[in-house]
Amino acid sequence: MPFIQVKVIEDVFTPDQKRQIVERLTDALVSVEGEAMRPVTWCVVEEVRSGDWGIAGNVLTTADVHALAAAKG
Repeated sequence: MPFIQVKVIEDVFTPDQKRQIVERLTDALVSVEGEAMRPVTWCVVEEVRSGDWGIAGNVLTTADVHALAAAKG
């Protein structure tokens, strides 16, 4: 049984976006392993508290992620 685990910073993704993450990652796995794997594929989206995530020794917050998205969008 495949298990997909995704960690994101809290309050970055809406419930609809998290649903899309689950659906699309499941679809990606099924495209490799075959449709028979869909009913047994688990996907968990876990939220990490803002400030409890770091990259390159720097703490990352929800506001930082929103700022990055705004700069790219």
